[in-house]
Amino acid sequence: MTEKPLSGRLALVTGASRGIGAATALALADAGAHVVLTARTTGGLEEIEDKIYAAGGNATIAPMDLTQTDSVVRLAGAIHERWQRLDILVLNAAMLGSLSAVPAIDMKEWSKVFTLNVTAQAALLASFDGLLRASDGARIIGLTSSVGRTPRAYWGTYGASKAAFETLLASYGEEVRNITNIRTAILDPGATRTKMRERAYPGEDPASVKPPETVAARILAMAIDGFEANHNERID
Repeated sequence: MTEKPLSGRLALVTGASRGIGAATALALADAGAHVVLTARTTGGLEEIEDKIYAAGGNATIAPMDLTQTDSVVRLAGAIHERWQRLDILVLNAAMLGSLSAVPAIDMKEWSKVFTLNVTAQAALLASFDGLLRASDGARIIGLTSSVGRTPRAYWGTYGASKAAFETLLASYGEEVRNITNIRTAILDPGATRTKMRERAYPGEDPASVKPPETVAARILAMAIDGFEANHNERID
């Protein structure tokens, strides 16, 4: 029997209960990785876990709210105790918030969006830094959006959070590129059939945009083949 390309590897996927996160978790598990799935929705995680096991893969679910920093620290501790390293980290979880003109931004919602899209990501990088360094070739792939680089009317909150996230991840990548085997990448999935996309474009025909599995296939290829330090790409 041929060994799968990610056999023996440990992956963590955030926002793994649906959409791109779920499709990515399934793809990584099918390639042999043991996948830790996180999201707030326990039922959704259990459904993906069942699919992974039904396909012969392995997974562990960790229902949690990433905005609770203590939960992130506890998860890192549990992974350290069981596996002592982390090979693949897919930073997918994010919140859209409301689309509104900048003067009309609800600052409470602004805070919620930045807490998940930026602060929680910083907490994940800080908490898992040691585990990533323990891998012989850790890969971090962060999902972004074109509005983080090309400002668009009414997308100020989400766009600003993604710009901040990209800077955060790229800065971390620069810090570790010459002293560790960690490599970071920023991936813009482009128009994809997700719940977030449906909220942002309610009149759009879902069949007119690519399915999450297309993005998951690219993430899988990046995890298997690797990439240069601070890699950046968009899927059209």
